[in-house]
Amino acid sequence: MRRARNRLVSAVLACTALAAAAVPSAAYAAAPASLPQHRHRSAAAGAATSTATAETIRQIPLQGAVNVRDLGGYRTYTGGQVRQGLVYRSDALSRLTAADITTVAGLGLTKAVDFRIPMELQYDGADRLPPGLSPTSRPISDLGLYGTLVTVISSGDPVKQEQMLGGGRAEAYMRDVYRTFVTNPENRAQFAATLREIADGSQGPLLYHCTSGKDRTGWMSYVLLRALAVPQETAESDYLASNTFRAAYDAQVRAGLKQSGRMQNPDLLIPLQEVRRDYLDAATAQLEADYGSFYGYLTDGLGLDLRTLSKLQGKLVR
Repeated sequence: MRRARNRLVSAVLACTALAAAAVPSAAYAAAPASLPQHRHRSAAAGAATSTATAETIRQIPLQGAVNVRDLGGYRTYTGGQVRQGLVYRSDALSRLTAADITTVAGLGLTKAVDFRIPMELQYDGADRLPPGLSPTSRPISDLGLYGTLVTVISSGDPVKQEQMLGGGRAEAYMRDVYRTFVTNPENRAQFAATLREIADGSQGPLLYHCTSGKDRTGWMSYVLLRALAVPQETAESDYLASNTFRAAYDAQVRAGLKQSGRMQNPDLLIPLQEVRRDYLDAATAQLEADYGSFYGYLTDGLGLDLRTLSKLQGKLVR
């Protein structure tokens, strides 16, 4: 009974792999394999703006994960293009099917970096990976969000849920989480270590992920793309695209919560399930306040020297 309750709770958390009831694989097919590069925003986040470019997002279609992508293909403002097949971003890989594992094996990964904290692993389980590939645990703080949501959802109390998540409190919480990506020294060290590994010429294809593949993974991807001289608008579009890839699955989870009686108003979770431009803005404003510029964040905040930044360019941009 306790295990079933744990699975239900873990399934619905905004920053978790949504695992509650068994979601049909058809839910994953709703995310297009190739998506125009524009600013994806839900109705709650605001209308989409910006014109689509010729670039597309390269999704890796899987049954047990919805937000797996090759980060390559983007044009840089220096006239180059990010190489494909070297860096992948993902949501949790703990529910991959046997067919998924075969697909992932075909990527030739030499490292899979897991940003989840121990509590997430406890509820969601370890990654399922091809033989010979073990996850590298590199936890990045969620500022207690996961534990808070476990408590709130487990309570089944609509008053408590409204008090915790309503009235803009969920959005404020998410902005605080994003600020800690910049202010927390342990978080900075984990992001920096991953960037150094990506820059390492002896390191083969690498994948990094959190649980939903949108916040910690989204920030990591935004920083990497900006460091590679991908235009800021393009890096933002990659970040916001998680809303499109996760929309059908997240909506199904909310419907399951309502049907189960766990939440009378599961829409309270939407600000936690989505990525939003103002969340990203909270992090970028923090880095400017602390380090003066994005370059200052890379060098002073993350401790990346010019040699490492040059190696990133040389390895990933053609």
